[in-house]
Amino acid sequence: MRGAVTQSSDVRIGRALALASAMLQPPLDPGSLPGAEPFSPALRESLAERRAGRAPSSTPRTRHLLPDGTPRFTNRLLLETSPYLLQHAHNPVNWYPWGDEAFEAARRLGRPVLLSIGYSTCHWCHVMEEECFEDLEIARYLNERYVAIKVDREERPDLDAVYISAVQALSGQVGWPLNVWLTPDREPFFGGTYFPPRDGDRGIRTGFLSLLKRFDEAWASQPEKVAHTAARLADAVRESLAPEAAGEQLPRSRTLEVAFGYFRSRYDSANGGLRGAPKFPSQLPVRFLLRYHRRTGDERALRMATHTLESVAAGGIRDHVGGGFHRYATDEAWRVPHFEKMLYDNALLALAYLDGHQATGREDFARVAREILRYVEREMTSPEGPFYSATDADSPAPDGGREEGLFHTWTPAELEAALGAERARIVSAYFGVDAKGDLEGRSVLHVSAAPEELAPELALPAERVREVVATAREQLREVRSRRPGPLRDEKVLAAWNGLMIGACARAALVLGEPAHAEHAARAARFVLSRMREGGRLRRSSMDGEARHEAYLEDYAFLIAGLLDLYEATGDASWLREALALDGVLEEHYEDREAGGYFRTSHDHEALLAREKPAYDGALPAGNSVQAMNLLRLHELTAEDRFRRRAEAVLRAFAARLDDFPASLSEMLLAADFLLDTPKQLVIVTPASRRDAEPFLERLRDTFLPNRILVVAAEGPDLAAQAERIPLLEGKVAREGRATAYVCESNVCRLPTTDPEVFARQIAP
Repeated sequence: MRGAVTQSSDVRIGRALALASAMLQPPLDPGSLPGAEPFSPALRESLAERRAGRAPSSTPRTRHLLPDGTPRFTNRLLLETSPYLLQHAHNPVNWYPWGDEAFEAARRLGRPVLLSIGYSTCHWCHVMEEECFEDLEIARYLNERYVAIKVDREERPDLDAVYISAVQALSGQVGWPLNVWLTPDREPFFGGTYFPPRDGDRGIRTGFLSLLKRFDEAWASQPEKVAHTAARLADAVRESLAPEAAGEQLPRSRTLEVAFGYFRSRYDSANGGLRGAPKFPSQLPVRFLLRYHRRTGDERALRMATHTLESVAAGGIRDHVGGGFHRYATDEAWRVPHFEKMLYDNALLALAYLDGHQATGREDFARVAREILRYVEREMTSPEGPFYSATDADSPAPDGGREEGLFHTWTPAELEAALGAERARIVSAYFGVDAKGDLEGRSVLHVSAAPEELAPELALPAERVREVVATAREQLREVRSRRPGPLRDEKVLAAWNGLMIGACARAALVLGEPAHAEHAARAARFVLSRMREGGRLRRSSMDGEARHEAYLEDYAFLIAGLLDLYEATGDASWLREALALDGVLEEHYEDREAGGYFRTSHDHEALLAREKPAYDGALPAGNSVQAMNLLRLHELTAEDRFRRRAEAVLRAFAARLDDFPASLSEMLLAADFLLDTPKQLVIVTPASRRDAEPFLERLRDTFLPNRILVVAAEGPDLAAQAERIPLLEGKVAREGRATAYVCESNVCRLPTTDPEVFARQIAP
């Protein structure tokens, strides 16, 4: 005990010394932010405590350093946990986080507000930070004339949605960084995206400093005009985000036909996906096309889906060395990506490749899904279990700056140094690496031709080409791991974790690899235990601190993941948790009059508008995912209230589905489920889930998206699940053998102990 007491005392003394040292640092001098008001003693103390608690190895992200390497400037963002906000904590700008303090300061000082929204892996956010927010002249002007607020759009998607709609109304163009001029009443009166620092920079006529001056002058000399513009723009935001009137009509088969026609008319027959660039995998809903082919037998839908999966997997948008996918391609052929990697993209692509594998039996699609999950498990998973959010497009360059894609690209000389001349010759031909390159002499790895096509040119058997490429991937990954890597955003988002939990759980079931389900379960346990208070989720967790009230998508995506995890493991606790989270959505987020769900809860901070998300983009809308959740819960529980609520969601968006099917591509999956007669699959085993394996093998070989699966062992397990699933009543393992029951609308066919009979019963 004496040793423990001494160690604790040493720790306390060390912290006290660090705190005293930090409080004496010049960066915490209130005058260190040019043109800013003095910080209060309480704020200075808080900043000192945070500085004292930071790891000595942490490198401040600023070019303004003192001789000892410590930052010259520090602002309130140091007290935040968001990696994006912390990137700006040592700018000379007097940043505030979003909150009442900032707007009260704006009222007290009679100033406008500059709101800047971005995220940690955003390339142009970094550019604008370096060019504008690190610029002393610009910082001084901001600090003297504005109240400046920074927001992480990934932590606050509600704010992002409100103010991006304002910029959309102004210019028709949106993106990040998003910079919006506000009144102290939080109403926007001007906005845009990236601005260069000064007039003429990057060929743009008006720079950021000129805009700051122009709108500060308008604020002072034309207050009525500013107020009028702000009121009109606020009304435009409210109109843009106002829920649509609920319809009476549920989706029909015609809805799916119109949607397919839309995607077919815009399909890129040469490269897969939709025509044009930049090219996002999410723009063409592969999972819908596979379901449409299953429903109609239309071979065109299958060709569009498989061709797109092939093209995306062959392109430079795929990380052929480390696994996973970059966010989008800058060209039509998927060749040159924007290099950031997002957790949600990889979760959704894993699901698409798993569906592609089941629908076609193609092992190459299964291999891509495995590579995605290996990458996530290796590089994007916290030691505590949950999944990190993203990695940056930029990586450190030899000159001390940051360069997009440097970590991921190769030169012929680098390949030869890593592999030797002969093997580098083969790998260069396969991955299209040459002296010209794609980015200033550096090449993005992409599959330039199949081994069979390269074999004559290389004077080698195709099998030898495949063998060399396969072994080279691991060698290149090991070599690449020694390069300075891109920044990783290690915050944990409930919604994005829900998507990856679902992808891992689905992979465990589809591929017959239970380890993926354990990864999913670890993440789920973290989110449910560390990101939930009083039964309600928190949006974000970083360094052990869970923050921000969760949004619709946090609940919906996590419920979907938990339902997948329940099917993959048979653990009834995951179903109970999914039902509990659905109860929170029903109570706090559901629009009981018009159907559907608001993004924010009824007791959330009041914004200019309360959005009801109705767009499936790179991320699906929470309403689309929740509609499917409710349909699945209805099939599992036989409770009609779930069906009624699902139909209310679909009615709320039926007109949009008919008129703009591409805007709700994920909701088309729920429409397909509704219009089908889903199969209810029950497998009762005498002892454990392992006894069900012969039946699960047949299920893996069948693309059966519109179904629920229940696997239960006789005894306490079956009894526990039967509390929620009436379909289990009376089901037994006949003759002491695993027995399958294939049901529709709670009416079951004759049970079977023969996996081949089961395969025929579930066949399309």
